[in-house]
Amino acid sequence: MKALILFLSAIALSVSVSAQQNKNFHDFTVQTIGGKTISLSDFKGKKVMVVNVASKCGLTPQYKQLQELYDKYGGNKFAVIGFPANNFGQQEPGTNEEIQEFCTLNYGVTFPMMAKISVKGDDMAPLYEWLTKKSGNGKQDADVTWNFQKFLIDENGNWAGFYEPRTLPDAPEIVSWIEK
Repeated sequence: MKALILFLSAIALSVSVSAQQNKNFHDFTVQTIGGKTISLSDFKGKKVMVVNVASKCGLTPQYKQLQELYDKYGGNKFAVIGFPANNFGQQEPGTNEEIQEFCTLNYGVTFPMMAKISVKGDDMAPLYEWLTKKSGNGKQDADVTWNFQKFLIDENGNWAGFYEPRTLPDAPEIVSWIEK
């Protein structure tokens, strides 16, 4: 009997890991900075750049390039999605309302901003579990190392790559990916 239970447990674990690997970006729901729940399937057919952002970071001026990319390429083919996070140096201490006001007043942000989340640690948001773990995204482990790490998602919701925080959003390799 114990052997049967162990066998069935192994099968269940295998199915669970397999189901996690079969998930893609479009399978997640998130909260907007305004408090609405949205499905990331709303972005089907678009390339997406997911960025963990912070208002009090040396890299905060990247909001300008993120907005410029969104202005140039956003619409039916591309989107930028910002996820405020306070995981690094307490550089995003504000409330969702304060973050939204800061982004709008200082950088004219119009790209979708989501509610503040955790991008690492025990309370990591499920989307970031998927983005950072090969067991979820099926491609590569990619721990978030600081604010403004960029994850690229293809039109079908598959993980397409990532760029370190210091890589500017409008770097030639990113623009090339958006344009192809």
